Amino acid sequence: MNKYLPKILGFFINCISYFSSKYAAKLAIKLFSTPRKGKTTTTELEYLKTASQDYIKFENTLIQTYYWKGEKETILLAHGWESNAYRWKDLIEELKNKNYNIVALDAPAHGKSGGKTFNALIYSECINLVVKKFNVHTIIGHSVGGMATVFFQHKYQLKSIKKLVLLGSPANFIGVFNRYENMMGYNKRVSEALKNYILKHFNQLPEYFSPANFSKTITAKGLVIHDTKDKIIPYNDGLMFKQNYNNSSFITTNGFGHGLKSAPVYQHILNFLNA
Repeated sequence: MNKYLPKILGFFINCISYFSSKYAAKLAIKLFSTPRKGKTTTTELEYLKTASQDYIKFENTLIQTYYWKGEKETILLAHGWESNAYRWKDLIEELKNKNYNIVALDAPAHGKSGGKTFNALIYSECINLVVKKFNVHTIIGHSVGGMATVFFQHKYQLKSIKKLVLLGSPANFIGVFNRYENMMGYNKRVSEALKNYILKHFNQLPEYFSPANFSKTITAKGLVIHDTKDKIIPYNDGLMFKQNYNNSSFITTNGFGHGLKSAPVYQHILNFLNA
């Protein structure tokens, strides 16, 4: 039933669009912005207890942070959609062995953080608060965590940020949005209403929000890693970063998928941090 659910919901929203395209778009955005999972399990919570934990407040939402003290520069880890800070466990252990200061956060509506809705722009503002609180030197972002990282640095241009690592990150919002529309099977009325909704609420059309284009303005040294077998964010998105992010290195992997959880990937990251 689960694999048919998106098309069923899409059909329902398509029907609504013939009576009110604005309301149909509102429902579609709510679905798009509401994580179905990502809360921490008991096992994950036990591991995360090894960190010092605190909250920052973004507007009326409490954002969970985790801190592992080290002697070297501070690295922030930003997870992706329907995940949480625990996804970094193996990399955290590698970084601890190298004595880095490590900070991770749970995105809004994920992990132990508050909120019910999520988008990369809100996430970028939370990243900004964490960066300033912990004096972050390097940010490692996976998937939409990488997208939010680019949004943040493009907007704030903090000189304290020296390095960025983008793992399987979307190069543009319009691609993510189009894949969502195709998955749901939305009709043209809904698609057009969605564009108008974003223009009204974010003052730009979806195609404006392009991390690959934004990366042109970023001077921090970058490492972009993307897998040819990534079934969530196409490999071509990685190539778009390669083309646009001038001060970056690009690494192709083959067979690690979207998660990129592997010893070779971690070694690439450690080499980059040590360079």
